[in-house]
Amino acid sequence: MSKNREIEAKTLLAQDVYQKIVNSFPIRADFVQENYYFDTPDDLLKDHRISLRIRIYADHAEQTMKVPDLNPVQKKFHEVIEINDNLTHDQAKKLVAQEHVDFQGNIGDYLDQHFSDQKEQLQLFTWSKTRRILMNGLQNCELTLDATSYPDGYQDFELEIENTDPALIKQVQTKLEHDYGFKQTKANTNQNKIARASAHRK
Repeated sequence: MSKNREIEAKTLLAQDVYQKIVNSFPIRADFVQENYYFDTPDDLLKDHRISLRIRIYADHAEQTMKVPDLNPVQKKFHEVIEINDNLTHDQAKKLVAQEHVDFQGNIGDYLDQHFSDQKEQLQLFTWSKTRRILMNGLQNCELTLDATSYPDGYQDFELEIENTDPALIKQVQTKLEHDYGFKQTKANTNQNKIARASAHRK
């Protein structure tokens, strides 16, 4: 299990800009992940700004919950507390196949503490599939480039810049915008993947 603060700038990109950035920096990792998203029928977690997913990789899996940071260190970028529990492939596949999921581990403990009366209503409601490329970016900021497809066939491309220093994130973001000809706007910035997966259900 891990629990950590996540600070990142997230920007949706045009496909050609995405590809230019992919071609420009050293690739540290390149892999595919399946993402399965859970909530109650009345959007309990969404209403509390919480996202819950199971991620399945080629050789392992995990369950991940992102919750609001009650003591954020900044307000400009996306910031959450991320809770992770490791799963085996078999555990993850069985959970995804269940009609109602009984989450265990630290995520189960969080649900017991905050939503004990409603947690039995949690169910799979959408999914996405992401090719994720991790790169060593400017000034040691980690760059994540995601190409994600959704149930209805829609695909989008996203850049994430992650660092513990918000000022450095801003500096790297500004440099990339200048060099690759894109700009953060309200429409393309810090858009939630789970919301996009929900919008592009079949």
